[in-house]
Amino acid sequence: MRLLLAFLFAPLFVASLGTPGTGSAPSLQGGPALSMPDTGRSFEEIARFPSPYARQGPAADADHFYAVTNRAIGKYDKRSGALVEEWVGREDGPIIHLNSGLVREGRLYAAHSNYPGVPMVSSVEVWDVSTMEHVASHSFGVFRGSATWVDRFDGSWWVGFANYEGRGGQPGRGPEWTQVVRFDDEWRPIAGFTFPPAVVERFLDRSNSGGAFGPGGRLYATGHDAPEVYILDIPQRGSVLKLVDIVPAPAEGQGIAWDPAEPCHLFTIIKAREEVVVSRFVDRSNEVGGATTAAAECRSGG
Repeated sequence: MRLLLAFLFAPLFVASLGTPGTGSAPSLQGGPALSMPDTGRSFEEIARFPSPYARQGPAADADHFYAVTNRAIGKYDKRSGALVEEWVGREDGPIIHLNSGLVREGRLYAAHSNYPGVPMVSSVEVWDVSTMEHVASHSFGVFRGSATWVDRFDGSWWVGFANYEGRGGQPGRGPEWTQVVRFDDEWRPIAGFTFPPAVVERFLDRSNSGGAFGPGGRLYATGHDAPEVYILDIPQRGSVLKLVDIVPAPAEGQGIAWDPAEPCHLFTIIKAREEVVVSRFVDRSNEVGGATTAAAECRSGG
């Protein structure tokens, strides 16, 4: 009887997850189903590591990965998954809700907000990765939403600012107000972009949780819960990001980070299981033009 039930329900389970590499994005709870053409892109899982800090997002450098939760960060050996060092903030301290991180020149930059407090207040907090001591902070104050990710690309800082419907949101400013803002070296805004409606619909009442520029010089972004990655281009005209693809991924939304030592390896988290997942991005698409060296490497699953 158990075998019969498993046989009957297995197709339903597979359909709910979507099929990696088919470009068919999974339908969300109460959300729209979006059919994407088969583009040949996929994320192939290669490793998982448990971490009690795998709640908000990851970061990575040449030898370590980092798991980030609201008020704490764990530093782990990339090969063994062993905990190397940690930083833990006070429950009553100024650090309230950390999100995705970026490691650059020996420093870990993490987006931070007062979520679910309103008005939404944001900052970028900085740690020295050699000591895991907090060393710097840049405050946006009340800005364009809750900062959820930070990255460095094309000579600029980029930050995602989430807006929500309901908890953590401000009346009249739902997910469609979510923005990606480009800053100069002095953190002065120089450009801003919104997400296309097809992606905003996937956010449901939540928003954009993770973002990182990766293969092909494109922005790879996630929502709050969905097991998928949105591949986007910065538009040459206008202010709306261009949707290239939606690719199923071993994630539950939240933050993401590319491995600087392995350009095609993406770190994600499974919040419910408190796991950091490493996947290989494979791009076997037939897209013409615009492919960089990194994208070409990912065509072979490198």
